[in-house]
Amino acid sequence: MNDLFVALKQKVAGKNVTIVFPEGLDERILTAVGRLAEENVLHPIVIGDQEAVVQKAKELGFTLDEKVEIINPHTYEGMDEMVAAFIERRKGKVTEEDARNILLDENYFGTMLVYMGKAHGLVSGAAHSTADTVRPALQIIKTKPGIRKTSGVFIMVRGDEKYVFADCAINIAPDSQDLAEIAIESAQTAKMFDIEPRVAMLSFSTKGSAKSPETEKVIEAVRIAKEMAPELTLDGEFQFDAAFVPSVAKKKAPDSVIQGDANVFIFPSLEAGNIGYKIAQRLGNFEAVGPILQGLNQPVNDLSRGCNAEDVYKLSLITAAQALAAME
Repeated sequence: MNDLFVALKQKVAGKNVTIVFPEGLDERILTAVGRLAEENVLHPIVIGDQEAVVQKAKELGFTLDEKVEIINPHTYEGMDEMVAAFIERRKGKVTEEDARNILLDENYFGTMLVYMGKAHGLVSGAAHSTADTVRPALQIIKTKPGIRKTSGVFIMVRGDEKYVFADCAINIAPDSQDLAEIAIESAQTAKMFDIEPRVAMLSFSTKGSAKSPETEKVIEAVRIAKEMAPELTLDGEFQFDAAFVPSVAKKKAPDSVIQGDANVFIFPSLEAGNIGYKIAQRLGNFEAVGPILQGLNQPVNDLSRGCNAEDVYKLSLITAAQALAAME
C-alpha cells in the first residue's frame, strides 16, 4: 500500500470513526469492510438485510463479527425519529408517507445516519451512479456555510509525489466565485494529505498573455480567492507549465509567489479537469485517488462503479480522515 495510505491508516486507526456503507450486498464493499473491521481501522455500518449480508460474506470466505454493524431500513427501530428529522430538514417538501418511502432507499437512509450523528461519513457508488450518491448528500447534509457547491478532487500520487487536481468530477462550468471556493476547499483537502498547499489557478493564458472571457473568469477567481483567504499561497492565471516548471515560471511570471512549485491545480472547467487528470493517470502513471467530494458539512464520497475492494478500502480511509478533520 502506498505510503500516503499507510499514513492515513495510522491517522484514523483507533479514533472510533464510524463510516456507513449503503451497498451491503456488493462483494467489493463487504471485502473492504471485513478488512477495515479486522484491522480495527474504523467502525463500519453496513446497510442491508442482516441475514443476506452475513450470508454474502460467508460466500466470500469470511465472517462478519460484532465489529461490523448491519442495519436494515425496513426494520430500523429509529425510523420514526429519522422520518421526522428528514421532513424537518426538507422543510416540509415531503409528506410523512413520501419520507418513509424515500428513507427505504439505502443512500438516503445512510445519509440520514450521518446527518443525525449516528455515523461520521458515508462511502457509496460501487453499485450506484454519482447522482444517486450525491443527491441525498446535497439535500440532507448540504454544503458548508459560505460554500455554494460541492466539488470533486483527485489526489494524484506517483512515488513520493502528491498533487491535488480540482474540480475533476462535479461542476461543469464553474464561475469565478465557484473557482475561488474550489481553490480554498482544495487547499484544505491538501493539508489532510500533509501537502502544504501552493495553489495555481489554471488557464490557457499566463498573467495576461491572452485575453478572453475565459481568462478573465480565472483572473477574477484569483482576486476573490485572495480576498477570501489572504493567508493562502495562491496565484494565477497560469498555463500549466508556468505553474509547474520553475524555468518557465521565471520567464512568464517572475513576480508570482508561485514559481513552478504549485501542488494544487484548479482547472477552469470540468472538461479541462477531467481530461487533465486522466492524461496524468494514463501517460504519467500517476495513481488517481478519488473523486473526493469537498465542501459538504459532513463527508460523503462516491466510488466509481468500476472500483475494486482496494479502492473501497482507500476511499474509506480518506472519508474517515475527512471526518476527523471536521471534528477538529
